[in-house]
Amino acid sequence: MSGTGEHEGDDELRWLDEQEKEAWTGLISLVLLLPGKLESPLRQEHGLTLFEYLVLSHLSEAPQRRLRMGELAFLASGSLSRLSNVIKRCEQRGWVVRTPDPADGRYTLAELTDAGFDIVDLAAPTHLRAVRRVVLDSLNPADRKALARIARKLRVVPDDFG
Repeated sequence: MSGTGEHEGDDELRWLDEQEKEAWTGLISLVLLLPGKLESPLRQEHGLTLFEYLVLSHLSEAPQRRLRMGELAFLASGSLSRLSNVIKRCEQRGWVVRTPDPADGRYTLAELTDAGFDIVDLAAPTHLRAVRRVVLDSLNPADRKALARIARKLRVVPDDFG
């Protein structure tokens, strides 16, 4: 992104310098390409999308393997509507059940079934190998620490959560 054109309302428009441009193009490349590289092995070996895997994985790690839908959407970095569609597909496969939250009936719980746990258990090594190969193995400890710090700073919250 560079240029010299003036646009209405651009009083303080600052074009990217070379370092900023390199950072931005590197980030957008990661954002666009990385999910596919992580999803491909899951699709090929287990018929799962990356988002489905993340949803099931978060449920597998939750107490009693269940979470409120809103919390699960936040953890999986997805909107409630996207999560609802995925949970519906997972219910059809027998991997998840939805029930009203006994503590507060206004909320819905998603609970991982034994069959759902089995698919996560089967897919986890595939996902872990992809994460290591595509992301972590090429980073030294300082790089990993920097990546975690940057990811915290750039954490994007789905629109449903403002």
